[in-house]
Amino acid sequence: MKFFHRRARRQGALALAGLSLLLNVGLGWAQSFPSKQVTLVVPFPPGGGPDVAARVIAEKLAPRLGQAVVVENRPGAGALLGASFVAKAAPDGHTLLLTPNTMAISPHVLAPGAGGGIDVNRDLLPVIAPATTPLVLVASPQLGATNLKALLEQARKQPGLAYGSPGNGSPMHFAGEMFKRSASVDLLHVPYKGVAPSLNAALAGEVKLLYTGVGGALQHIKAGKLVPLALTEKSRSALLPDVPTATEQGVANVEVNAWYGVFAPAATPAAVVQRINQEVNAVIRMPDVRERLLGAGIEPLGGAPQVLADFMKADTQRYGQLARELGIKAD
Repeated sequence: MKFFHRRARRQGALALAGLSLLLNVGLGWAQSFPSKQVTLVVPFPPGGGPDVAARVIAEKLAPRLGQAVVVENRPGAGALLGASFVAKAAPDGHTLLLTPNTMAISPHVLAPGAGGGIDVNRDLLPVIAPATTPLVLVASPQLGATNLKALLEQARKQPGLAYGSPGNGSPMHFAGEMFKRSASVDLLHVPYKGVAPSLNAALAGEVKLLYTGVGGALQHIKAGKLVPLALTEKSRSALLPDVPTATEQGVANVEVNAWYGVFAPAATPAAVVQRINQEVNAVIRMPDVRERLLGAGIEPLGGAPQVLADFMKADTQRYGQLARELGIKAD
């Protein structure tokens, strides 16, 4: 019996020693990070909501970390090129990804191996969801529609009416196809290569309808250059309180939103992830940061890494099913 007690005490001592070692290693990582410039990769071109959010956050994050924080745009393959670059970077917190939820969708709509062949759920670690942005259906004033009822009347008289989106397989593309299915109308999808090009096309009248994030469209809505018809949310947004949802206007099952997530390479130490999460949370609580984000149509969020992990899991499952049902494939 004494032998077993001695062995139990020895095993307990070893476990405590191991725990102490892990805590010391984690503390060491936290204290040494960052030791150089931090690169925040945005997997889309400059000018869109993710790019705006990244630059606002980077500006305030740099002094808190004591190192430069540089935004680097690496567009392509529905966010997967940028995601692959970060996943293969050194797992030390110095290379991070800020991406919209397009990254959760792309594996379901692109060919296998696209963007470097990574598994975004295995090879990247959720850090924080700093913000969300509602999606909105806007129209050119030339169309003459101010709500979904008027749009549907026109769409039924004019089959093949074109709507634009930032690209095949984007959340906005899904919103358009879900609207077509729910409202039983024939619309033609016209994909562009990013948010900025799609907005420019709508402003120029190349397409009379556009699904986009409120972030990029807000200034043009306020200027009367684009007419908001419906939000693709469960409820109205404080950013556009007078714009009803599609469900309110009788078109159900068109609920699509966009979140922005910061991810690190999968093997990044937990202490480093926690430090980044803590600092970004502090940044997005700053009144001037909140004002700048809201002014750009981006709603600050934040929270623990698990919030982003839950978003990622839910969207991976949901869009996988929708991609099969709607037959959506990216270029």
